[in-house]
Amino acid sequence: MIYRPLGNTGINISSLGFGCMRLPMIEKDENKIIDQEKVDEMFRKAFELGVNYFDTAWFYNDFLSEAAVGKALKPIRDKVYVSTKCPSHLVKEPGDYTKFLTQQLERLDMDYVDIYHFHGIGYEKFLKIEEKTGWLAEAEKAKKEGLIKHIAFSFHDKPENMIKLVDLGHFESVLCQYNLIDQSNNKAIEYAKEKGLGVIIMGPLGGGRVSGLPTDLTKELNIGVQSSVELALRFVFSNQNIDCALSGMENINMVEENAKLSEGRSELAPDEVTALNSVMEKNSKLSDLYCTGCNYCMPCPFDVNIPHIFKMMNYYRVYNIKDFAVDGYTEIGINQFVKGKKADACTDCGVCETKCPQKIEIRKQLKESHLTLGV
Repeated sequence: MIYRPLGNTGINISSLGFGCMRLPMIEKDENKIIDQEKVDEMFRKAFELGVNYFDTAWFYNDFLSEAAVGKALKPIRDKVYVSTKCPSHLVKEPGDYTKFLTQQLERLDMDYVDIYHFHGIGYEKFLKIEEKTGWLAEAEKAKKEGLIKHIAFSFHDKPENMIKLVDLGHFESVLCQYNLIDQSNNKAIEYAKEKGLGVIIMGPLGGGRVSGLPTDLTKELNIGVQSSVELALRFVFSNQNIDCALSGMENINMVEENAKLSEGRSELAPDEVTALNSVMEKNSKLSDLYCTGCNYCMPCPFDVNIPHIFKMMNYYRVYNIKDFAVDGYTEIGINQFVKGKKADACTDCGVCETKCPQKIEIRKQLKESHLTLGV
């Protein structure tokens, strides 16, 4: 396994990290619980194969992940790095940050965590909670007391807001999305690295989207890969600003496959990356609907989440990733990060079409999107 310095933290992190949000679960007494035996086996194998970074959070696996992670890592706690996250959306008043950290350390059965993230923050959200609760001072106090070693943030906002968060000067590492399909954070990642932050990537396989790419998308490329998973990981590793790719592994086969593909951090050649991006862009343009996600159509007077809907339709039409697209459409208005309404809330007012630089027939495409995805 290749190890890299995680920014200026002093940590040497494995190229592959273990994302602990999809741990195997079983039914017991009509309740779902984590299959601890399998988790122990998966973590043991991952560690044997060189993985030294394990990432969990407050609500992963129906709030059961942290306890399972703590049990599985107990025999090797001093040989690995553990990350968890403050549930930002639940921090409402002074003391909440410390309260959650205390509870999470109890769940993990650990005296400290190596990296503690402000979970899923955006720039404005972070400042609003800071103004209301003073949670940053609590983070600094916890670090001084040794309860956390490094302060970090995970990110689901616009790329320009990642740069603003970096410029606040409080963070040592960032966790954000980056993969073959979604490279929107590329410039912000480069900036974070320049400022000395560690960079860890979530979703290197795009939540399964990349691994589901049809083989004919890459058949014209002369790249020696055996699978779309290998292509996706090698693409991520080709970005020198990325220290670790975090994969949510669900079984031991995934652990073994991903570790094997990651052990040498094999990169694509620059011309291969260029050719691959060219193929992806060309196939995007083959779609009748080529929404760039510029958001000029927003806000919709009736709160229709047009960019997200069209993003899911591109996944469905262009990349043939149908299950993911349907699930992504279903999440609108349910998932806290996917706000707004589905396409059937469109009233045909047409305001969006007056602002679209791609001249997309938005109203028509919204109707088609709902018929396609609203199953």
